[in-house]
Amino acid sequence: MGIREAAFELSEYKQRLAQVRAAMARADLTCLLITDPSNMCWLTGYDGWSFYVHQGVVVTHDADPLWWGRAQDVAGALRTAWMAQDRAVGYPERYIQTPDRHPMEDLATYLSGRVGVEMDNYYYSAKAHAVLGQAGLDLTDATGLVNWCRAVKSEAEIGLMRKAARISEAVVDGMAARIEPGVPKNEVVAEAFRDAIQGVDEAWGDYPAIVPLVPSGADASAPHLTWDGRPFESGEATTIEIAGCYRRYHVPLCRSVFLGDPPDEMKRAEEALIEGLDAGLDAARAGNQTRDVAAALNRSLKKVGIERTARCGYPIGLSYPPDWGERTMSFRAEDDTVLQPNMTFHFMPGLWMDGWGLSITESIRITENGAAECFCDRPREMIVKA
Repeated sequence: MGIREAAFELSEYKQRLAQVRAAMARADLTCLLITDPSNMCWLTGYDGWSFYVHQGVVVTHDADPLWWGRAQDVAGALRTAWMAQDRAVGYPERYIQTPDRHPMEDLATYLSGRVGVEMDNYYYSAKAHAVLGQAGLDLTDATGLVNWCRAVKSEAEIGLMRKAARISEAVVDGMAARIEPGVPKNEVVAEAFRDAIQGVDEAWGDYPAIVPLVPSGADASAPHLTWDGRPFESGEATTIEIAGCYRRYHVPLCRSVFLGDPPDEMKRAEEALIEGLDAGLDAARAGNQTRDVAAALNRSLKKVGIERTARCGYPIGLSYPPDWGERTMSFRAEDDTVLQPNMTFHFMPGLWMDGWGLSITESIRITENGAAECFCDRPREMIVKA
């Protein structure tokens, strides 16, 4: 075990490994290469900002996982991952960011049999796949194999997410209090970062996988804009999308702040959105399907003429940049995944309209009986500051 305090008991990591091996057996895999840092951390505990270079975890059926990465990062693996020292190996510095050779040439010596790789993953490049292929390995796509194993959270994971939720509340409360006409946006975001890292009580803040998204006015009609130095203005809504993060576990939360008196069309949209959120939370029950949540939301929005085509939710948990989602199921009409207790989602029905936007969201846990539990405890409404 590494020197740093582990996030989970060794027994939990062993149970996760058993899950992955069972999934490997179903896929007829001899070996699995994990390059997604979220999956690496979930399976081994490894936690470091080293994903800008090639690294991975190799899983087989007959030995503990092998952490593989840059030689200077082996020390980080020994301090954070649960495996014995001989299960962390590093490749020499001569492989780092050079056109003359590639780290996968070194990795290929640790792989054999039918090898699963995460082909549709941010951290597994086309060049990496080509080099492994040139080594004569039998490669097959195993994208999402580990992600699906992560879908149902343990009680220990839920506990970390509840702590992250307290941080989310503090960040949104602070941003809402500081947003005033004439205040530069970057100053509010700077304080939001301070609140996020300061944390709440014993829950210190980790860095989130996505930076604060805070578009205002017409910018709020686009979902993924960040910030600039312009001041907030009266007569505009600002969408806050953030996530508190504790030990890499995220709980996103969105609210909209309007400076002044919101227009009638936004008030009507808010009423329908809140009704749809309530209906969706009631539909988010074990045994129902993910599409049932989307259908419940969209019925309410259609009453005021809003046709929303984007998905309205995705699974959340342990993540690294650039995304706090788990990239498996979604709340949308085409998804028939059956909901199970302790699945966790960001129920995110943001509205991006012509000239304005509105976001009121909840991060939720599917419960054993009844409607979903909301991680955060904040009024489900637009924040109006006249």
